[in-house]
Amino acid sequence: MHQKENNVEYELQDIRSFVKIAELGSFHEAAEVLHISQPALTRRIKKLEQGLGTSLLDRTTRRVSLTSVGRDFFPKARRLLDDFEDSILNIRELAERQIGQVTLACIPTAAFYFLPSVIRLYNERYPKIRIRLLDLSANEGLEAVLRGEADFGINMMSGQHPDIEFVPLVKEPFVLACRRDHELAKRESVAWIELSEYRLIGVGRLSGNRMILDHALAGLSWRPKWFYEVQHLSTSLGMVEAGLGISAM
Repeated sequence: MHQKENNVEYELQDIRSFVKIAELGSFHEAAEVLHISQPALTRRIKKLEQGLGTSLLDRTTRRVSLTSVGRDFFPKARRLLDDFEDSILNIRELAERQIGQVTLACIPTAAFYFLPSVIRLYNERYPKIRIRLLDLSANEGLEAVLRGEADFGINMMSGQHPDIEFVPLVKEPFVLACRRDHELAKRESVAWIELSEYRLIGVGRLSGNRMILDHALAGLSWRPKWFYEVQHLSTSLGMVEAGLGISAM
């Protein structure tokens, strides 16, 4: 058996009603200022007093005065209302201004091909928020998020790090990149083993692209031999266009 807690909620309108009566010394005047009927105001005060388990006001036919508890509660209640109203004003000002800075760690490929259009749309919606873009490798991006240097990151890696939440954005297949005049360009699919005849252009081992490839090919007897190794996919595309080799990306 669990003991039931006496959990009482006090509404701001009830506290505001008490403060207004204490300030004006009159139910009638307080009701007019609050734009409610006097019986409704009386019900609010009764509910507040019942919740507190004590009387806050002494009522007579001519005047209203505070009890000793009411006198102690009055400045605290007024301060509570002031703090609440200040908080609401601050939130509204922040919402209206929408100012600040967002720092994003992103792999260079996404930064070059996808992000510009996304950033443009974001700027249209939040024109006063500055964007700081860190184009880093997948591992460097993760480290930047962990160290608090970036608010979030975009890369090709997924993981189970306890301090980072990974949210999939898109799923894309790996494709073979080659020149239009290359003999493999007209093929709908190519087996990995067939690539052994060509010069392969790969990215560095710390790249998210390379890590995914290495993991996917781990169970195969054949491993790609990278004739060229670069740091970024954009570089490998340039080399493919120059006819230096082919690449998987």
